[in-house]
Amino acid sequence: MRKTIAGLAAATMMTVASIAGMAEAQDGKDLLTLNTSEGPVVIELFDDEAPQNVARVKELAEDGAYDNVVFHRVIDGFMAQTGDVQFGDAESGYDANRTGTGGSDMPDLPAEFSDIPFKRGVVGMARSQNPNSANSQFFIMFDDATHLNGQYTVIGEVVEGMDNVDKIKKGDPAQNGTVSDPDRILNATVSQ
Repeated sequence: MRKTIAGLAAATMMTVASIAGMAEAQDGKDLLTLNTSEGPVVIELFDDEAPQNVARVKELAEDGAYDNVVFHRVIDGFMAQTGDVQFGDAESGYDANRTGTGGSDMPDLPAEFSDIPFKRGVVGMARSQNPNSANSQFFIMFDDATHLNGQYTVIGEVVEGMDNVDKIKKGDPAQNGTVSDPDRILNATVSQ
């Protein structure tokens, strides 16, 4: 009887702690929800760390620009990249040969580097060799990648649905993660 009561008390405390942790993580923060072909992924956006980059992603999501955009570069054990609104829309203008080279019709953004490490679940802005070339593409980390720290802008972190990120179809390692018949974002929404 004692073990049952103690076990129940411990389970209740863990549930309360989990709920409190969720409330703290989401309190007053913007959330980006990606409804993907593998299920929903909820990302807490770091407005304070990267205000310009986060504002861009929120604007594109609110405009529906990420709807039907594929995960065009997915490297097992590293990251899943998406967000090419120019060439990555699976329903309109999709170009498998150019996906990953496009952005939006808005200008590129300046880097907003922080000391947030690139670990599993962290979301960063994709860019070219120029640190100030992020535009619409972003990536979600499958695992830690310390070599990216301070080199790419962190815009958020997955707070729900990392199991769905893990299910995203992986690309060909010999082709730098290029994916044939890729998974996609069905739609993206922003909430608080």
